[in-house]
Amino acid sequence: MKQKKAKIFSFAKGFYGRRKNCWTTSIRAVHKAWQYSYIGRKLKKREFRSTWIQQINAGARMHGYAYAKLIRGVNLANMSLDRKSLANLASTEPYTFKAVVEAARLAQVERQAQPQLR
Repeated sequence: MKQKKAKIFSFAKGFYGRRKNCWTTSIRAVHKAWQYSYIGRKLKKREFRSTWIQQINAGARMHGYAYAKLIRGVNLANMSLDRKSLANLASTEPYTFKAVVEAARLAQVERQAQPQLR
């Protein structure tokens, strides 16, 4: 039993007041902290994706293009670029990102020029 308490108290180091040295409050505090960390790991992924989308949209609008059209054009051009790499290009490599935007625009124009099969 001492090992279990010692383990919980080691996780509770840095907590304020009785949360760090009283068994009943520290175990509740540690369990709640684990819940928050689990939720935070899921939220971090959403926030990163949202940030990448904002960066791509800002870069695309600088070249007179919208985010949705850019993503569609990238898919039509068979470029294997994900949102993380596109955001990195938009913020660090503006000339390369401009080339990606132009390739996406060209792919959409070619797609529209093809006859529609039904």
